[in-house]
Amino acid sequence: MEISDFVAGLPKVELHLHIEGSLEPGMMLELAKRNDIPLIHKDEAALLEAYQFTQLQDFLDLYYEGMSVLLTERDFYDLTWAYLEKVAAQNTRHVEIFFDPQGHTSRGIAFETVLSGIRRALDDGERHLGISNRLIMCFLRHLSEADGFATLEQALPHRDEIYGVGLDSSELGYPPSRFERLFTRCRDEGFALVAHAGEEGPAHYVQEAVDLLRVQRIDHGNRAMEDPALVARIAKAGIPLTVCPLSNVRLQNVDRIENHPIGRMMAAGLKVTINSDDPAYFGGYMNENFQAVMDGPNLSRDGVAIAASNAIEASFATPERKEALHAELQAYLAA
Repeated sequence: MEISDFVAGLPKVELHLHIEGSLEPGMMLELAKRNDIPLIHKDEAALLEAYQFTQLQDFLDLYYEGMSVLLTERDFYDLTWAYLEKVAAQNTRHVEIFFDPQGHTSRGIAFETVLSGIRRALDDGERHLGISNRLIMCFLRHLSEADGFATLEQALPHRDEIYGVGLDSSELGYPPSRFERLFTRCRDEGFALVAHAGEEGPAHYVQEAVDLLRVQRIDHGNRAMEDPALVARIAKAGIPLTVCPLSNVRLQNVDRIENHPIGRMMAAGLKVTINSDDPAYFGGYMNENFQAVMDGPNLSRDGVAIAASNAIEASFATPERKEALHAELQAYLAA
């Protein structure tokens, strides 16, 4: 995919990124060797062949295999730093990344090992690359709410390092309503709230995320478009959606990029943002996702600029940082 000068230079904010999903094949193999971890897929060619997903679960099986190579604080630091270097080169100015502690603590990795490696890289990214950040801890929805409460207890001593909580993993059969009490507790603890809904799951999963979990952002949300009344509610409330175009196509939730609903979503008044989700697995970071919706064709330059502005406004950055990001974006568009 050829990246246009317009997309390459556009200041960007990423709100939907699973740090474990930025594990490139080369790094997966390198860390497997470093930590003496046997992999099902023995070389980069085999890994790339396994990336031909037909559904979300196909991807998750490989995703969790990739997780197995992450053992030490250094591993989590290297993973996060590699992501930050990539997005810095794509003029991404602020990131809000997800991490899945249950996917690691269930393997015997200490919560603090995971958090300290990621957090240290994010701090270095802000210091050396100028990328501000927020860290969001996700609960795995295929696990029980009780398991989520146990993870929350592990997180609370580190409350100042984790800004928000989210909900991810296999969606079908695991509606947001299963986690209503957990999210109520997280709200009481002062966490920002987001949740994956309406990627594979139906529109009423989005409604549950809004009404029961009371989220401030919806991650994905595409299938809300099946319920016009729900779309009107979300638009009126100004609840942002963190849309991931290339992810939707690779997981076959959308058959081809030309048919992605992002244009219709914006036309319906939804506050849409553009993000990469799991870029190592889905064929692109921020530039590639922005370019894809321009090439589709789905969005014009003006539409892409609106999505970039939406992401700033939808972020959990401080008011001062938002003001600076908006000024940078407007200066770029004016030039």
